[in-house]
Amino acid sequence: MKRINFAAAVLTAALTLSGAALAQGLPTVSGTVEKVDTAQSKITIDHGAIPNLNMDAMTMVFRAQDPALIKDVKAGDKVQFTADRVNGQISVTSIKKSK
Repeated sequence: MKRINFAAAVLTAALTLSGAALAQGLPTVSGTVEKVDTAQSKITIDHGAIPNLNMDAMTMVFRAQDPALIKDVKAGDKVQFTADRVNGQISVTSIKKSK
């Protein structure tokens, strides 16, 4: 029987989780997209308060944790998103258009 390194298996599983899965447990915030810069993987959102970041409502630029997150949104779209500090930068970790 082949032995599997449990720590390596756990690490591999953790690294393969999608952005949405990683965003679980973060508060969902409403906002309006002001600008999308796909070349720089940045999005500007006029948003409500973000409790997990102790951030009041404002308009700010976020880095997209995954560039694919922002490919289907454009200026003027109403969105629901999650944000967190990723590698020292405040980043959008999930986003979807509001209905």
